[in-house]
Amino acid sequence: MHKTSFTKSGHLPTLVSAFLYFDISFMVWVLFGPITPFIAEQLHLTATQKGLLTALPLLGGSFFRPILGLLADRLGGRRVGLIGLSMTLIPLVLGWHFATELCQLYVVGFLLGIAGASFAVALPLAGRWYPAEHQGLAMGIAGAGNSGTLIATLFGPRLAQHYGWHAVFGVALLPICAVLAVFFLLARNSPSKAAPKPWSSYGALLRTTDTWRLCLLYSVTFGGFVGMTSFLSVFFHDQYQLSKIAAGDLTTIVVLSGSFLRPVGGWLADRFGGYRMLLGLFGVIALCLAVVSMLPPIALVVTLLFAAMGMLGMANGAVFQMAPQRFPAEIELITGIVGAAGGLGGFFLPSLLGTLKDLTGTYATGLACFALCTAGICILLLEFGVGWTRSWPSAALVRARIFSYRESTRKAAIAEAGSE
Repeated sequence: MHKTSFTKSGHLPTLVSAFLYFDISFMVWVLFGPITPFIAEQLHLTATQKGLLTALPLLGGSFFRPILGLLADRLGGRRVGLIGLSMTLIPLVLGWHFATELCQLYVVGFLLGIAGASFAVALPLAGRWYPAEHQGLAMGIAGAGNSGTLIATLFGPRLAQHYGWHAVFGVALLPICAVLAVFFLLARNSPSKAAPKPWSSYGALLRTTDTWRLCLLYSVTFGGFVGMTSFLSVFFHDQYQLSKIAAGDLTTIVVLSGSFLRPVGGWLADRFGGYRMLLGLFGVIALCLAVVSMLPPIALVVTLLFAAMGMLGMANGAVFQMAPQRFPAEIELITGIVGAAGGLGGFFLPSLLGTLKDLTGTYATGLACFALCTAGICILLLEFGVGWTRSWPSAALVRARIFSYRESTRKAAIAEAGSE
């Protein structure tokens, strides 16, 4: 069957707009991570408080994502994207001029979740323009906006060092306004967008077991990536006594791989199947984190975390290659639900690392728990695969490379997909 090339099958201006929207929003979403060492020094925070401060934006993202996903389904991604960018200005202004106490910063952090909710709009806005065979790459490129992390970790500590951490929020207003203008001019809704679904269909989707399986996978892959991103500056500063700027720079290096390998993960998932990729990636991630939990010298920690974050980035792309195969008519909604699970996973990870540090006196305990979690997910995936061969459409089975261990089932799925 003839396949249209990627460049001719979609709408490049919208893809670029979706990437920029997610990129700059992600920068704002994780802004607390690189500047928390400065805030902690001024307010004398415990490890638990540091963990909660870096985690609350992720919880906010988990709360706002389904809301923006529902709105995008009914109002269109372009309009909701403009609303999301405009509302992101609110917590930045509050952090710049008004937040001086910890409880106020908690409120600002939660509202920064509006920026994290961009995921539920940017990915389906871009993905709707592309056919199924290019979904992984298109959503991977849009999702590579998590590279906004690099802007936050590279420039956030330097701005905080020279002008104070309040000023970081003020400076962040400028790129948000610039992207708002670009998004207004370039982004367009796909003509293939389905009509808004009745409320009952949302409940039906939430009652589907596969929805929660995808949520579990993404809570570990994206939750692991964004949770570690938010907390690594604190970890490097506390554990290895690095300066605040050096801790931010090392965080930038570590998250570089995950940011840019996400579209690679989507592209490879299009070619080899998201399911097969996840099996291998979770195994490598678990091994890397197990060694990191031993708290070896900093050079080895950076190397292993660079590898682990790269695998997490690729795993994010693989999950979102699978999601539209299973739910092609509910892309906006499934993106919001699964994305919310990712934010929720990201909230628990820094909170866990900070709390266990106060309870046990070491970050090793929390890192070891995360390593065990990823290893357990790898085992669960084998069970998921068996169930998916009975519940997924045959064409989706082939694209995601999900087969049972019986050769007859595998051949039947391929034959049926080929006849379509």
